[in-house]
Formats: sequence, structure tokens, C-alpha cells
Amino acid sequence: MLELGFPSNSMLWSKLFIPTLREDPAEAEVASHRLLLRAGYIRQLSAGLYSYLFLAQRSLLKIQAIVREEMNAIGGQEMHLPALHPAEIWQESGRWDIMGDNMFRLKDRFGRDLCLGMTHEEIMTAVARGELRSYKHLPQIWYQIQTKFRDEQRPKSGLLRVRQFLMKDSYSFDIDQAGLDAAYDSHYKTYCRIFDRCGLKYMPVEAHSGAMGGSQSHEFMVISDAGEDFVAVCKDCGYSANLEKAVSKPSTPGIADPEGDLAPEEFHTPGRKTIAEVSAFTKLPETSQMKSLVMVADGKPVLVLLRGDHQLSETKFGAIVSDPEFRTARPDEILAWFGAEAGSLGPVGVKNMPILADQALAGRRNMIAGANKDDYHLRNVTLGEDFEAEMHDLRQVGAGDECLRCDGKLDVCKTVEVGHIFKLGYKYSENMGLRVLGADGKELTPIMGSYGIGIERVLTCAIELYHDKDGMVLPASIAPFQVVVTPANCSDAAQSQAARTIYEGCLALGLDTLLDDRDERPGVKFKDADLIGIPFRIVIGKKLGSGMVELVDRKTKQTVDVAVAEAAAAVAGRLG
Repeated sequence: MLELGFPSNSMLWSKLFIPTLREDPAEAEVASHRLLLRAGYIRQLSAGLYSYLFLAQRSLLKIQAIVREEMNAIGGQEMHLPALHPAEIWQESGRWDIMGDNMFRLKDRFGRDLCLGMTHEEIMTAVARGELRSYKHLPQIWYQIQTKFRDEQRPKSGLLRVRQFLMKDSYSFDIDQAGLDAAYDSHYKTYCRIFDRCGLKYMPVEAHSGAMGGSQSHEFMVISDAGEDFVAVCKDCGYSANLEKAVSKPSTPGIADPEGDLAPEEFHTPGRKTIAEVSAFTKLPETSQMKSLVMVADGKPVLVLLRGDHQLSETKFGAIVSDPEFRTARPDEILAWFGAEAGSLGPVGVKNMPILADQALAGRRNMIAGANKDDYHLRNVTLGEDFEAEMHDLRQVGAGDECLRCDGKLDVCKTVEVGHIFKLGYKYSENMGLRVLGADGKELTPIMGSYGIGIERVLTCAIELYHDKDGMVLPASIAPFQVVVTPANCSDAAQSQAARTIYEGCLALGLDTLLDDRDERPGVKFKDADLIGIPFRIVIGKKLGSGMVELVDRKTKQTVDVAVAEAAAAVAGRLG
């Protein structure tokens, strides 16, 4: 059992603050939000800000204890860094502007710019810069469990999208790429152990590094309808990647392209501006069209071409243009550059901007595209003959696309991210002047990794995965208690004495135990125990006369009779 410092010899329900609710809160949007409120785990202070009450704190401390054990096992050294940061440290890395409105910014009484930390790469690098002097000091793994802040525009779904949250963030410092690879692999395996111990069903997926930077990253995702991230998964070979990063073979067009070396031909499409409208007008599928999107990167226009039924991956586009501030062109800009409005745009004759085409257009012939003339389109447009373009992977993967690894079909699932690991490379150490002396006496720049786990996300995902109509069905490792001892009638002296004996027996075996000593009807006690998600319940009732009590498994709802003297051991045996 984890050593958490709980005063386990005084866990009497009648003395504890567990404010359960009988009805679903009106503001609850997803199962975890509804149950966390109903079970008395959390209360909302304002949008995206929650107070964690007694039960939530117990579960969160258990999750943190698991994280600490596993991080310590790979040589992690726990620290605790400031949550309030001077602007200068973020300006050094170049992220002060990149973080935009998501960062909480403020000024102190002297007018100096500050922020609340969203993450701590800069702060950890500053510590390393001030203390690490030699290659002999490497490798290092430093971590903390700290409050983070994000000025979320639309907080929602309880603890899934909040403005203040707990994160375990760790950072590795190594001499070379081989050292980073080893640290990354070590964290990957450690994360799997952490999530296994917390009882989650999860999958590691290839991911995009975003504002964190770096060469490689993986997210650890839990499939859930409450999620807002999408992941492409191949059930045949196990390939999985965030939709931002995923690659595939596009599905085949719905109809074959017209054959022959045909010249572009203008035709009238009055009022038809969308792909769907042109498809209905021409009686041809959307796959027969080129979709034209105008983007602005580094202040200059870029024409992006996709198959009509495909969507642009902004992540992939952003990686090509290397401008984190790229945007969609405004209507007035489009009119000035093309002489036509959006909905009638195409690549033929375009000379004033680069053209990027998705790979799904390679080899296609005689397609439909806008004519750069309002209410007109062109048929018989062929890439490589009627216009030239740079070819890139630009599209979002879609359900039903072929897997590149095995030709199986990809599914697209909604997920929640519980962890993310990054190979940062030299982004922070180089920008912030972190140097150590190598074995040859020359300066070298350490290479870094960054690794995060959302503590509340672990609890929330467990609830999303494991609940029923009666409440939470939490894994024993992170439930606030492992077992609740419930005398059906507390006014019955024999039942009360047996309950106390069993309770003390559970404590003696190291079980995290709650004694429901409330003077309530049995049904109320049973409903509350089911609601808050305690894995096992020992019920002392009428069978006590024959020396037996009931052991109820919250997950399976199965009940078995056990002798009073064996009740504690029976629970311990099931917990393994």
C-alpha cells in the first residue's frame, strides 16, 4: 500500500465531509463532471476553477504517489519551482509571444511583466544553466508536481478543460542524442507503468510537438466520447497517431477521372460556391474537385489545394511554412489577389503566390477547379500540365483511409490526452545559453526532453471509463478508499461491534478503509457507497446471527457471504 500519511484509524463517515447529491447537477456536461459533483469530490468556484474536496484530494494524492514512485525509480529528482514567472525568462526562449492569449499575464507593482506558468521548460533550463558545469553532471532527470495555469477561452466538461490544473512535468538533460533517446524511452515505459497502475485503458500515439518544439513526441490517449482530440487507429497493425500527425493512403475517388489530354474548359456555376454545391450541380462526386484554400504565412499568400472531400491539417501546413502565426486569408485579400471571391478559386493562371498541393492529387487528371472568376469553374484541370505545385502531405486523415503500414482501414476515435512526452532537442538549451564542459574541455550544449502527465486527467479518465448508472467504479489503486464497512443498522449493538471489529481488521492489513457509522437507512448508505466509487463494501446485516457478512464487489455487483473473522482477509485477497 502507498504511504500517504492518511490518519486511517479515524475514517468514520459521520465525521467526514462528503456532500453527495441525489440529483444530477444542471451544469454537468459529461459523465465525469456529473459524478465528481454528485459524489462530493469537487465544487466549482468559477469557470474552469474547482475546489478539490476531501474525496478528490485522497484520489489525487494516490495518483501523485504512484507517479512519484515510478519517477523516482528511473532516477527522477523531485523539485518544486515557482508558478509565477518573470516575462524575461519566456522571452529568452522565444515563447512569450507564441503562447498568445492562453497565457495568464500580469504586472507587479513596479510595472514588470509576469505570467503564471503553463509549463516549466524555461525555469528548469534556467536552474540547469546556473548549476550544471561539466559533462560529469549529466545525465539528469528533474521533475515536479505543480499547479499550472491556462487562460482557457471556453472552460468545459468539468476537470477536462480548466484554467488551473495539476501536472507532473519532468525534464531530462543529456550529453548527446543517444542519451536523450534513452531518457525518452525510459519515460515512455514509466508512463505505461503509471497508467497501468492507475487502471487506465490507454494508447500511446505519435503526436505533434506544437509550441513545445522538438523532433519527436508521443501522447498517451484514453478513448472517450468526452474527449476533444481525435486519433487515427489501425486495429490490424496497431498504428496510431493524433489526427494532426497521422498519415495514410487516401481512399479512392468515387468515380474514375475522364481520360485523355483535355484542355481546361470554363463553365458557368451560378451561385455555386461550396464543394457540395458544385458537386450537386455537376452530378460528380466531391472527389472529382480540387478544393482551393488561401492561407497567409509570413505576411504572404499561399494557395493550398486539396481533394474536394478532404480537410486541411493546419498542423502539417504550419510545419511546411514554419510560421506559427499563419492564418486564413481575409475576403478582401482574396479578392485583391485573385480577382474573385472564395468559392470560385483555382490554381490555373496563378503566378503571384506559391501553390502547395496535397499528395492525394498526384496522378489525378481532368478535375474540376475554380476559374478565378465569380460563378465560374473549370473542368479538365490537371496538376503538372495546367499548373505546377509543390507536393506535400497536407490533409487530415479520414476514417476509412488505408493504413500506410499494413493497408488496413483506419478508424478515427475521440480521445482525452493524459500524458505527453517530447524530445525537445536543443530548442531551450541553445536559446537560453545552457552550456557544460565536455570531456575534451570544450563547451557543449546539453540536449533536453520534456514529459508531462495531467494528474486530474487520470482521475477524470478513470471515471469516464468506469462508471454506471449508480456512480463511479474506480480502480482500487486510485479510489479514495478501497473498502467501506457498512452496518445496516447502527442502532444494533451487535452489528456496530462487528463493523468496528472488521474495520480494525482491515486497517491491520493495510487496507484503506471507511466505516459508514451514519444513522441512515441501508439504502442511503449503499447508494452513497456506489456513487463515490469504493471498490468493495462489507455489509453487516441480518446474516450476522449466523456469523456471516456480505462482501459486495462494486464493479461486478456480485455478493458473497464471508465469515466475520475472514472479511478483511477476503478483501485483501481480492485486491491482490
